[in-house]
Amino acid sequence: MIVAELARRGSAAKLYLRPTGFVDAPFGFDGQVMRLAGGLVWFSGVEAIAADADGRFGQVLVPVERIEDFLGGLPEPHRTAGERAFARLREPRAPLRLGSRQVRLDQPHAMGILNVTPDSFSDGGGLADDPAAATRAGVRMAEAGAAIVDVGGESTRPGAKPVWEGDEIARVRPAIERLAAAGVAVSIDTRKGAVMEAALTAGAAMVNDVSALTYDPRATGILSGGTCPVVLMHHQGTPETMQKDPRYRDALLDVYDWLEARVEAAVAAGIARERLLIDPGIGFGKALRHNLQVLNGLSMLQGLGLPIVLGASRKRTVAALTGEVPVGQRLGGSLALALAGAHQGVQLLRVHDVFETVQALRVWRGLRDEALTPA
Repeated sequence: MIVAELARRGSAAKLYLRPTGFVDAPFGFDGQVMRLAGGLVWFSGVEAIAADADGRFGQVLVPVERIEDFLGGLPEPHRTAGERAFARLREPRAPLRLGSRQVRLDQPHAMGILNVTPDSFSDGGGLADDPAAATRAGVRMAEAGAAIVDVGGESTRPGAKPVWEGDEIARVRPAIERLAAAGVAVSIDTRKGAVMEAALTAGAAMVNDVSALTYDPRATGILSGGTCPVVLMHHQGTPETMQKDPRYRDALLDVYDWLEARVEAAVAAGIARERLLIDPGIGFGKALRHNLQVLNGLSMLQGLGLPIVLGASRKRTVAALTGEVPVGQRLGGSLALALAGAHQGVQLLRVHDVFETVQALRVWRGLRDEALTPA
C-alpha cells in the first residue's frame, strides 16, 4: 500500500526511515541486524513512514534483511532518497576535531553546560561576574568526564530577553580563555556572530547555535571561513515567544525536515557538511507531547548522517512527567532521557550533571561491552 501511494502522490510525498528493533549484539544475527551510525547500537528493523503536507498516510515495518529490496522497489524520487538515508543511518560519524583534541563518536559522550549568566534557569546564575569560579566549574566538569564544556552567556530559557553582544562577550571570554589554557575542549553557546568570533579567538573550538544560524546573518560568513564544528539546533519562534502555543503537522517529521533544510542552507553557504552536528531542540518551541514524540523517534534523525546533540537535562519535560518538581530535583528524569538518547545512538548529551551522567553512561557502556563480548 505504501509503495503504491508513494507512486501515486509522487514528489508531493516524502519517505522517512526510523531504525527500531534494537538488539544487544549482532552475534548470531548475520544479515538480520545493522550497526547504527558506527556506534554501539544495532537495529533489526526500519519503520518506513510516508507523509505529505497533511501528515502521515502510511507506514510499514521492514526487517533489515528486506530493506534493500523494499527501497529498490520504490518509485523515484523516493528510492534515491530512501537509499541515501539508509546509507547515512549506517555510516560511522567522523571524530570531532576540537583544536588539538579529538572526540571519537563511536560512543556517547557528556557535554557539560556552563552558564555564565545572571539568570540561568538551572542554577540561578552566579558565575557571570566570577571568571575564576566559572573556570573551576568547567574544569570540574572535564575532570568528571565531560568531553566538551559548552559555555553560554545568554539565557535562552522560555521568556528570556536578548542580551547585547558586548555584554555576552564580556561574560564568556574570560572563562573560555582560562578553560582553553587548562586544556579543556570548549564550545561556545551563542546565536551571535560577534560572540562566535570572539569566543573562537579566545580558544573555543566549537559553536553551538540554538538558532541554527538563523538569528544573525553575520554568523554564517564568520563560520564559513573556519574549520570548527557547528551545532544546528531546531527551534520554533524565539525564547520570548517559543512556548506560546507551538504547533506542528507532525513534530518528529517536521523537526527532521527543518534540520535537513538548515543543513542544506549551511552547506550552500560554505560550511562543510562534515563540520555540522544537529540538535532536535527539546523544549525550544515544543509542548510536552511534541518533546516526547521527538525523543521517542530520535533514531530517525540519524538518517541525516550527522552527529546528534541532545539537550534534555533538567528541562520542563522532566517536571511535567514527575509532578512539577523544581529544577534541583530533576536529576533522575534527566538521566532517563540521556540513556534514552544513548540507546538511539545519540553521540553528545548536553547536561548539567556531568558526574552523574558520565557514571550512567559508563554503566550503560559496561552493559554494551559485555553484550559485545563473544561467549
